[in-house]
Amino acid sequence: KITGEEFEQVITNGVALIDFWATWCGPCRMLGPIIDQVADEIGGKAVVGKVDIDENNDLAAEYGIRTVPTILIFKNGKMEKQFTGVQDKTKLVNAINDLL
Repeated sequence: KITGEEFEQVITNGVALIDFWATWCGPCRMLGPIIDQVADEIGGKAVVGKVDIDENNDLAAEYGIRTVPTILIFKNGKMEKQFTGVQDKTKLVNAINDLL
């Protein structure tokens, strides 16, 4: 779980997959275990984290998050890829590996 205060630090170096989600969002709850599997498979090669948009609405607004779940993948602080809705684990792992 990533807060607004630590967000910039998390995305600045290397590759980071960030899942923007909300507790009231059904598809977000479906995606949660998939994100956990991605984190397990990627290990220490990239950061995998979640941002609750209700607790960090300034951050969600800054990145134009209008639909949840939305996944952003950053490399060295620059947003490289974006996915909306529930995604397949393999697709996400491949997207991270493409940036490593």
